[in-house]
Amino acid sequence: MIRLSRLTKKYGNFTAVDSIDLHVPSGELFGFVGPNGAGKTTTLRMIAGILKPTGGKVEIAGIDIAKDPIAAKAKLGFIPDRPFIYEKLTGAEFLRFVAGLYGEQGPEVEHRARELMALFDLEEWRDELVESYSHGMRQKLIVSSAFVHRPQVIVVDEPHVGLDPKSIKILRELFKEYVRRGHTILMSTHTLDAAEALCDRIAIIAVGKIVACGTMDELRAGAEHKGGLEEIFMRLTGQLAARDLVEVLDA
Repeated sequence: MIRLSRLTKKYGNFTAVDSIDLHVPSGELFGFVGPNGAGKTTTLRMIAGILKPTGGKVEIAGIDIAKDPIAAKAKLGFIPDRPFIYEKLTGAEFLRFVAGLYGEQGPEVEHRARELMALFDLEEWRDELVESYSHGMRQKLIVSSAFVHRPQVIVVDEPHVGLDPKSIKILRELFKEYVRRGHTILMSTHTLDAAEALCDRIAIIAVGKIVACGTMDELRAGAEHKGGLEEIFMRLTGQLAARDLVEVLDA
């Protein structure tokens, strides 16, 4: 459903994403993890069509996003790490506006939008301007807007930011049900326990390259480590271990 072929992004002499190949099929919740600056957000923004790749190709449901961006984006819902919303719209107006961008309107859309807002405890705020929403409420509204037009693919960058524990649990259940129905979710996150618990497969990215990809069992085999995702992540990305921190402090 999502296919990346030698996807590359350069800023001058700096290569942020270095010739990535990746295939995420239908019905899969795929995790994308890596250190800060590894290229996760850059990759997701190229998939969403926000950034233009320096090289390579992005396909959504078999559609090349560079050749037919409107058709490709019609299959896609995007949840960014920062909720930018038109503040002079009410919550209900914003969801209506997003659905309209995809050519959907009418009673069915209104019902879907109301159900999504109720799911995240936003029903009482549906007619309030977004400028009065807290950060967490805006994040929940952005999540709702990604689902309102029923896309085949959802791309998510740090979905848990600003959400309370109840909303996190609801979001995770929503994700699991969505892929159970044959859709696809690509989720970038720093919350490694969430990735381990939720995702069917996980890719670990470092310095713009995918250094490991597979199920948890496959990642353990590749890293020759029987621990959880955090230990595998540390081993493959060269992050400091606790014993290294003692040495740093002593030095």
